[in-house]
Amino acid sequence: MKKPLLLALATLASVLTASAQKLVIKGSDTLGAKLVPTLAEEFKAANPSFSFEIAAEGSTTGITAISSGTADIAMSSRKAKATEVSAASAKGVTLEPTVVCYDGMAVIVHMDNPLKELTKRQVEQIFTGEVTDWSALGGAAGAISVYTRNTSSGTYSDWKELAMNKQDYAPSSQKLAGNEQIVSEVAGNPNGIGYVGLAYIKEPGIHVASIDGHLPTKHEILSKSYPYARPTFYYTNGKPAGDAAKFIEFTLGSVGQNIVEKVGFIPVAN
Repeated sequence: MKKPLLLALATLASVLTASAQKLVIKGSDTLGAKLVPTLAEEFKAANPSFSFEIAAEGSTTGITAISSGTADIAMSSRKAKATEVSAASAKGVTLEPTVVCYDGMAVIVHMDNPLKELTKRQVEQIFTGEVTDWSALGGAAGAISVYTRNTSSGTYSDWKELAMNKQDYAPSSQKLAGNEQIVSEVAGNPNGIGYVGLAYIKEPGIHVASIDGHLPTKHEILSKSYPYARPTFYYTNGKPAGDAAKFIEFTLGSVGQNIVEKVGFIPVAN
Protein backbone atom coordinates (compact mmCIF):
# COMPACT_ATOMS: atom_id res chain seq x y z
CA MET A 1 0.00 0.00 0.00
CA LYS A 2 2.86 2.32 0.70
CA LYS A 3 4.32 2.18 -2.81
CA PRO A 4 1.12 3.28 -4.62
CA LEU A 5 0.69 6.11 -2.12
CA LEU A 6 4.26 7.29 -2.58
CA LEU A 7 3.86 7.06 -6.34
CA ALA A 8 0.67 9.09 -6.19
CA LEU A 9 2.31 11.75 -4.03
CA ALA A 10 5.30 11.92 -6.36
CA THR A 11 2.99 12.29 -9.36
CA LEU A 12 1.03 15.04 -7.61
CA ALA A 13 4.23 16.91 -6.72
CA SER A 14 5.36 16.62 -10.32
CA VAL A 15 2.07 18.04 -11.59
CA LEU A 16 2.16 20.90 -9.11
CA THR A 17 5.76 21.73 -10.03
CA ALA A 18 4.95 21.66 -13.71
CA SER A 19 1.93 23.96 -13.22
CA ALA A 20 3.87 26.50 -11.17
CA GLN A 21 4.94 29.54 -13.18
CA LYS A 22 7.83 31.74 -12.09
CA LEU A 23 8.78 35.14 -13.47
CA VAL A 24 12.24 36.49 -12.79
CA ILE A 25 12.30 40.30 -12.91
CA LYS A 26 15.51 42.25 -12.30
CA GLY A 27 16.74 45.82 -12.56
CA SER A 28 15.67 49.32 -11.57
CA ASP A 29 15.16 50.25 -7.93
CA THR A 30 12.87 53.07 -9.05
CA LEU A 31 10.42 50.49 -10.40
CA GLY A 32 11.42 47.50 -8.33
CA ALA A 33 11.26 48.82 -4.78
CA LYS A 34 7.53 49.64 -4.76
CA LEU A 35 5.74 49.47 -8.08
CA VAL A 36 6.61 46.07 -9.51
CA PRO A 37 6.20 44.18 -6.19
CA THR A 38 2.75 45.76 -5.84
CA LEU A 39 1.87 44.77 -9.41
CA ALA A 40 3.19 41.25 -8.80
CA GLU A 41 1.14 40.85 -5.63
CA GLU A 42 -2.06 41.89 -7.42
CA PHE A 43 -1.27 39.71 -10.44
CA LYS A 44 -0.55 36.71 -8.22
CA ALA A 45 -3.87 37.16 -6.40
CA ALA A 46 -5.63 36.54 -9.70
CA ASN A 47 -3.10 33.93 -10.85
CA PRO A 48 -2.14 31.80 -7.82
CA SER A 49 0.10 29.47 -9.84
CA PHE A 50 2.55 32.33 -10.48
CA SER A 51 5.53 33.17 -8.33
CA PHE A 52 7.98 36.02 -8.69
CA GLU A 53 11.65 36.63 -8.09
CA ILE A 54 12.24 40.39 -8.04
CA ALA A 55 15.70 41.91 -7.62
CA ALA A 56 15.89 45.71 -7.68
CA GLU A 57 19.60 46.43 -7.92
CA GLY A 58 19.75 48.99 -10.72
CA SER A 59 18.75 49.27 -14.37
CA THR A 60 22.15 48.10 -15.59
CA THR A 61 21.80 44.81 -13.72
CA GLY A 62 18.40 44.18 -15.31
CA ILE A 63 19.55 44.80 -18.86
CA THR A 64 22.60 42.61 -18.24
CA ALA A 65 20.31 39.86 -16.92
CA ILE A 66 18.20 39.90 -20.10
CA SER A 67 21.35 39.70 -22.20
CA SER A 68 22.63 36.75 -20.19
CA GLY A 69 19.27 34.98 -20.06
CA THR A 70 18.94 35.14 -16.28
CA ALA A 71 15.75 37.23 -16.19
CA ASP A 72 12.42 37.23 -18.03
CA ILE A 73 11.88 40.97 -17.67
CA ALA A 74 14.30 43.80 -16.97
CA MET A 75 13.10 46.91 -15.15
CA SER A 76 14.85 50.05 -16.36
CA SER A 77 14.46 53.73 -15.57
CA ARG A 78 16.49 54.60 -18.67
CA LYS A 79 16.81 53.60 -22.30
CA ALA A 80 19.29 50.85 -23.05
CA LYS A 81 22.67 52.21 -24.11
CA ALA A 82 23.99 51.56 -27.61
CA THR A 83 26.78 49.47 -26.12
CA GLU A 84 24.24 47.33 -24.25
CA VAL A 85 22.16 46.82 -27.39
CA SER A 86 25.29 45.77 -29.30
CA ALA A 87 26.49 43.44 -26.56
CA ALA A 88 23.06 41.80 -26.38
CA SER A 89 22.89 41.45 -30.15
CA ALA A 90 26.26 39.69 -30.15
CA LYS A 91 24.66 37.06 -27.90
CA GLY A 92 21.62 36.72 -30.14
CA VAL A 93 19.45 38.82 -27.81
CA THR A 94 17.21 41.66 -29.01
CA LEU A 95 16.47 44.23 -26.30
CA GLU A 96 12.81 45.12 -26.74
CA PRO A 97 11.53 48.10 -24.69
CA THR A 98 7.99 48.59 -23.37
CA VAL A 99 7.12 51.89 -21.69
CA VAL A 100 5.63 51.13 -18.26
CA CYS A 101 4.88 54.60 -16.93
CA TYR A 102 6.28 58.11 -16.71
CA ASP A 103 8.42 59.50 -13.92
CA GLY A 104 9.87 62.82 -12.90
CA MET A 105 13.14 62.95 -11.00
CA ALA A 106 12.39 65.28 -8.11
CA VAL A 107 15.03 67.39 -6.36
CA ILE A 108 14.58 66.98 -2.61
CA VAL A 109 16.01 69.01 0.25
CA HIS A 110 15.54 68.85 4.01
CA MET A 111 12.15 70.13 5.11
CA ASP A 112 13.80 72.95 7.09
CA ASN A 113 15.94 74.16 4.21
CA PRO A 114 14.77 77.72 3.43
CA LEU A 115 15.60 77.30 -0.27
CA LYS A 116 12.47 75.84 -1.82
CA GLU A 117 13.19 77.02 -5.36
CA LEU A 118 16.25 76.32 -7.50
CA THR A 119 17.21 76.97 -11.10
CA LYS A 120 18.49 74.35 -13.53
CA ARG A 121 21.85 76.11 -13.46
CA GLN A 122 22.01 75.94 -9.65
CA VAL A 123 21.15 72.24 -9.69
CA GLU A 124 23.95 71.64 -12.18
CA GLN A 125 26.39 73.60 -10.01
CA ILE A 126 25.42 71.66 -6.89
CA PHE A 127 25.71 68.16 -8.36
CA THR A 128 28.94 68.84 -10.24
CA GLY A 129 30.52 70.40 -7.14
CA GLU A 130 30.91 73.87 -8.63
CA VAL A 131 28.91 75.22 -5.67
CA THR A 132 29.60 73.57 -2.33
CA ASP A 133 27.91 75.82 0.27
CA TRP A 134 24.26 76.79 0.60
CA SER A 135 25.25 80.39 1.30
CA ALA A 136 26.39 80.76 -2.32
CA LEU A 137 22.78 80.18 -3.35
CA GLY A 138 21.26 82.57 -0.83
CA GLY A 139 20.64 80.00 1.86
CA ALA A 140 22.05 79.58 5.36
CA ALA A 141 25.77 78.81 5.53
CA GLY A 142 26.56 75.11 5.47
CA ALA A 143 28.45 72.65 3.31
CA ILE A 144 26.09 70.99 0.83
CA SER A 145 25.78 67.21 1.19
CA VAL A 146 25.05 65.73 -2.22
CA TYR A 147 23.35 62.32 -2.37
CA THR A 148 23.13 60.40 -5.65
CA ARG A 149 22.30 56.92 -6.86
CA ASN A 150 25.09 54.44 -7.53
CA THR A 151 26.61 53.80 -10.94
CA SER A 152 24.44 50.75 -11.78
CA SER A 153 21.35 52.92 -11.50
CA GLY A 154 19.53 54.18 -14.58
CA THR A 155 18.57 57.26 -12.58
CA TYR A 156 22.27 57.97 -12.00
CA SER A 157 22.80 58.06 -15.77
CA ASP A 158 19.62 59.98 -16.58
CA TRP A 159 20.39 62.62 -13.97
CA LYS A 160 23.88 63.11 -15.34
CA GLU A 161 22.45 63.70 -18.80
CA LEU A 162 19.34 65.75 -17.95
CA ALA A 163 20.59 67.81 -15.01
CA MET A 164 24.37 68.00 -15.30
CA ASN A 165 25.02 68.51 -19.00
CA LYS A 166 26.79 65.11 -18.96
CA GLN A 167 29.47 66.36 -16.55
CA ASP A 168 30.94 64.28 -13.73
CA TYR A 169 29.40 64.19 -10.29
CA ALA A 170 31.03 66.15 -7.49
CA PRO A 171 33.87 64.11 -5.92
CA SER A 172 32.24 64.59 -2.52
CA SER A 173 28.86 63.19 -3.64
CA GLN A 174 27.68 60.13 -1.76
CA LYS A 175 26.40 57.25 -3.86
CA LEU A 176 23.47 55.28 -2.46
CA ALA A 177 21.70 52.11 -3.57
CA GLY A 178 18.12 53.36 -3.80
CA ASN A 179 15.53 56.09 -3.57
CA GLU A 180 14.60 55.20 -0.02
CA GLN A 181 18.19 55.61 1.14
CA ILE A 182 18.42 59.06 -0.47
CA VAL A 183 15.18 60.14 1.20
CA SER A 184 16.47 58.90 4.55
CA GLU A 185 19.78 60.75 4.25
CA VAL A 186 18.22 64.03 3.12
CA ALA A 187 15.51 63.85 5.80
CA GLY A 188 18.22 63.46 8.43
CA ASN A 189 20.58 66.16 7.16
CA PRO A 190 19.56 69.86 7.03
CA ASN A 191 22.28 70.43 4.41
CA GLY A 192 21.35 67.45 2.25
CA ILE A 193 20.08 67.37 -1.32
CA GLY A 194 19.29 64.49 -3.65
CA TYR A 195 16.95 63.28 -6.38
CA VAL A 196 14.25 60.60 -6.26
CA GLY A 197 11.43 59.19 -8.35
CA LEU A 198 7.83 60.33 -7.96
CA ALA A 199 6.87 57.39 -5.75
CA TYR A 200 9.13 58.75 -2.99
CA ILE A 201 8.33 62.48 -2.82
CA LYS A 202 5.72 62.26 -0.06
CA GLU A 203 8.01 60.73 2.55
CA PRO A 204 8.37 62.71 5.81
CA GLY A 205 11.26 65.07 6.46
CA ILE A 206 11.82 66.25 2.89
CA HIS A 207 10.66 69.00 0.58
CA VAL A 208 10.51 68.94 -3.22
CA ALA A 209 12.24 71.99 -4.67
CA SER A 210 10.76 73.64 -7.74
CA ILE A 211 13.06 73.98 -10.75
CA ASP A 212 12.73 77.30 -12.59
CA GLY A 213 9.22 77.44 -11.18
CA HIS A 214 8.28 73.90 -12.27
CA LEU A 215 7.35 70.95 -10.05
CA PRO A 216 7.14 67.26 -11.06
CA THR A 217 3.35 67.16 -11.33
CA LYS A 218 1.41 65.04 -13.80
CA HIS A 219 0.62 68.02 -16.03
CA GLU A 220 4.17 69.38 -15.95
CA ILE A 221 5.67 66.00 -16.83
CA LEU A 222 3.26 65.11 -19.62
CA SER A 223 3.59 68.59 -21.12
CA LYS A 224 7.38 68.26 -20.80
CA SER A 225 7.54 71.52 -18.81
CA TYR A 226 9.38 69.81 -15.98
CA PRO A 227 13.02 69.42 -17.06
CA TYR A 228 13.75 66.06 -15.42
CA ALA A 229 10.87 63.98 -16.80
CA ARG A 230 11.40 60.54 -18.36
CA PRO A 231 9.68 57.29 -19.35
CA THR A 232 10.45 54.04 -17.57
CA PHE A 233 10.69 50.63 -19.23
CA TYR A 234 10.42 46.89 -19.15
CA TYR A 235 12.93 45.15 -21.42
CA THR A 236 12.49 41.65 -22.83
CA ASN A 237 14.39 39.49 -25.29
CA GLY A 238 12.40 40.31 -28.42
CA LYS A 239 8.65 40.89 -28.38
CA PRO A 240 7.14 39.86 -25.02
CA ALA A 241 5.90 36.28 -25.08
CA GLY A 242 4.51 33.69 -22.68
CA ASP A 243 4.29 34.55 -19.00
CA ALA A 244 6.30 37.75 -19.45
CA ALA A 245 3.75 38.96 -21.99
CA LYS A 246 0.90 38.19 -19.57
CA PHE A 247 2.49 40.25 -16.81
CA ILE A 248 3.34 43.15 -19.13
CA GLU A 249 -0.22 43.13 -20.47
CA PHE A 250 -1.46 43.26 -16.89
CA THR A 251 0.87 46.17 -16.10
CA LEU A 252 -0.44 48.16 -19.06
CA GLY A 253 -4.08 47.27 -18.44
CA SER A 254 -6.53 49.29 -16.37
CA VAL A 255 -5.79 47.51 -13.09
CA GLY A 256 -2.05 47.77 -13.55
CA GLN A 257 -2.13 51.42 -14.56
CA ASN A 258 -4.36 52.24 -11.58
CA ILE A 259 -1.64 50.72 -9.40
CA VAL A 260 0.96 52.82 -11.27
CA GLU A 261 -0.96 55.95 -10.29
CA LYS A 262 -1.59 54.87 -6.69
CA VAL A 263 2.12 54.16 -6.17
CA GLY A 264 2.89 57.68 -7.40
CA PHE A 265 3.93 57.38 -11.05
CA ILE A 266 2.10 58.63 -14.15
CA PRO A 267 0.19 56.09 -16.25
CA VAL A 268 1.02 55.57 -19.91
CA ALA A 269 -2.58 56.13 -21.01
CA ASN A 270 -3.91 59.58 -20.02
